Amino acid sequence: MSKGLTSRADDYSQWYNELVAKADMAEHSAVRGCMVIKPYGYAIWENMQAALDKMFKDTGHSNAYFPLFIPKSFFSKEASHVEGFATECAVVTHYRLKNDGNGNIIVDEDAKLEEELIVRPTSETIIWNTYKGWIQSYRDLPILVNQWANVVRWEMRTRLFLRTAEFLWQEGHTAHATAQEAIEETERMLEVYADFAENWMAVPVVRGKKTANERFAGALDTYCIEALMQDGKALQAGTSHFLGQNFAKAFDVKFTSKEGKLDYVWATSWGVSTRLIGALIMAHSDDSGLVLPPKLAPIQVVIVPIYRSDEELEQISTLAKELSKELKNKNISVKYDDRDTLRPGFKFAEYEMKGVPVRLAIGGRDLENGTIEIARRDTKEKETISRDGLVQHIEDLLVDIQNSIYQKALKFREENTREANSYEEFKELLDKKAGFISAHWDGTPETEKRIKDETKATIRCIPLNNKLENGVCMLTGKPSTQRVLFARAY
Repeated sequence: MSKGLTSRADDYSQWYNELVAKADMAEHSAVRGCMVIKPYGYAIWENMQAALDKMFKDTGHSNAYFPLFIPKSFFSKEASHVEGFATECAVVTHYRLKNDGNGNIIVDEDAKLEEELIVRPTSETIIWNTYKGWIQSYRDLPILVNQWANVVRWEMRTRLFLRTAEFLWQEGHTAHATAQEAIEETERMLEVYADFAENWMAVPVVRGKKTANERFAGALDTYCIEALMQDGKALQAGTSHFLGQNFAKAFDVKFTSKEGKLDYVWATSWGVSTRLIGALIMAHSDDSGLVLPPKLAPIQVVIVPIYRSDEELEQISTLAKELSKELKNKNISVKYDDRDTLRPGFKFAEYEMKGVPVRLAIGGRDLENGTIEIARRDTKEKETISRDGLVQHIEDLLVDIQNSIYQKALKFREENTREANSYEEFKELLDKKAGFISAHWDGTPETEKRIKDETKATIRCIPLNNKLENGVCMLTGKPSTQRVLFARAY
């Protein structure tokens, strides 16, 4: 295990890049802007998928799958949607290669597609074209569908997990008979995301609405959850969109109501992606490596033997296997690392880097005393406890670690959320990497854009729990009735 990470204080960006590599989570691929998610990183994504998938199904949703390729003409049917994604689209123009006679493979110019295909940046258009055949009557509604898929958005500046040309995600697409049902669905799924972020990822989030400038292309309203990373930057962790009837009108999706009237269907879409792994890293980890919440850790407990002879190893292995079985019976994932090619210290460093929540060390003296050394990753505290009651102690410890990680992140957010009452104060706070800044805004896109252009800070959201408060916009001095949340962001 290579030693050391660049510290967060010295270079947060470099720390992040090194950590992703040294924790064996992902690496850059041969395709520019794309990543290889390695088994350990993918195991975290699988745990996220499993938890979210159950939450989706518990709220009445079913999984389906739609094509990766979307006819270009579909994008021209909803003007704001195509405008929002036009610069990020990968386009398929031909369907065959050929040998040029000199040993080179080239595109066959005679195999040009009649209509170009867009590699899926998001699926609203292909799905609403499909829904037209599924929906005729109110009896066909609601449609509550989710898709687990990959998407392509041709990003020029990429960063593993946070922003890549191709990434993994889920996208929900629902159809409803009334606007109120669709709005309720949009809000329900936002709360599902917030629940997952806080109770699984241990990341506190602010629930809010996006401004018109930051709204999803084609949506009437975009709801979001915003998280604060340890460097004071915000990260959008999930979005849920009320699409109104925009896509139904674009694809002529109508239904006959109970009253016999013909009307357009109301729509929502919502999604989270592998960007959540980046959030998990940046919200909790330290200069020694990953700090993973137990609920999402691929390995929750690792057991490392410390021995001087084969006989001692055999005795330790017997105990370790007993413990492993007991822990697995409690649905706790456990790994017994008896590799004889690595020293215990190297193993300790490896599992510290990978963020394994609990480490058990068993040596010859422990066998004699009936004790085991237990270390928790989040605080690095160690204790020696009796073999009796160990499994229950570990169960309780995992719960405590999950809660402690959340409380630490919540405390950090509270300490790094400040109010600004003037533009000068606002810019001073930004220079100090203040985190979230609550300030008055006059509600105009022009003022929002000017602030972004001058400071690189954006309005992350209009918090849903906002209290009305008379004030004036920090930039223009125009009247305002509430504060919004600003930050520089990923």
